[in-house]
Amino acid sequence: MKQHSEHKAHYFQPVKTATVLLIMLSVIAVVSSGFNNYSATNSKYGNRDSVESVKAFMQVYQVLMSPRCMNCHPSGDVPLQGDDSHLHTMFPKRGADGKGLYAMKCANCHQPENTAGVHTPPGNPNWHLPPANMKMVFQGRSAHQLAKQLIDPKQNGNKNLNQLLEHAHDGLVLAAWSPGEGRSLPPMSHADFTKAWTTWIKKGAYAPKQ
Repeated sequence: MKQHSEHKAHYFQPVKTATVLLIMLSVIAVVSSGFNNYSATNSKYGNRDSVESVKAFMQVYQVLMSPRCMNCHPSGDVPLQGDDSHLHTMFPKRGADGKGLYAMKCANCHQPENTAGVHTPPGNPNWHLPPANMKMVFQGRSAHQLAKQLIDPKQNGNKNLNQLLEHAHDGLVLAAWSPGEGRSLPPMSHADFTKAWTTWIKKGAYAPKQ
């Protein structure tokens, strides 16, 4: 009886080992597939460096949290205004397309170019907030939260990494460095911002721990 039990134990040992290995391989496959939503796109950026990537993002974060960026990425549906990021005094609403609600459209005051004068409405041909179905909130986000949000297609306007790289040159992004009289500029030049933005993404688009 003892010999039979030992034989049975020896029989099940390799089966048990194979089962464990199969489970481990399955877990590794799942983790690997979910590690980076951009694995296919990221494959062309082979020089990954988490330290350099995070360091670059912290520079990016300073710009994104400045009034020139955050005022159009509020947590609510009313844009922010001024260097102190107070609620827009006209109290316009986002609207479904981000361009205003009812008769109070962004383009009513924000013309294709900056209006002359101190603290007059800044302008751009495509002035708007993010749409209601993709609000892209910056206000109140930690560096970790914002980095994760920016690389998530479900939260960033369905952009892949190449499109994110190009977004640094978008017309509304560039408008932050030409805000009109009486408004502060972002804390670094657009050239330096683009360099940090590119480094963050090409080094792996890592998120800071906090």
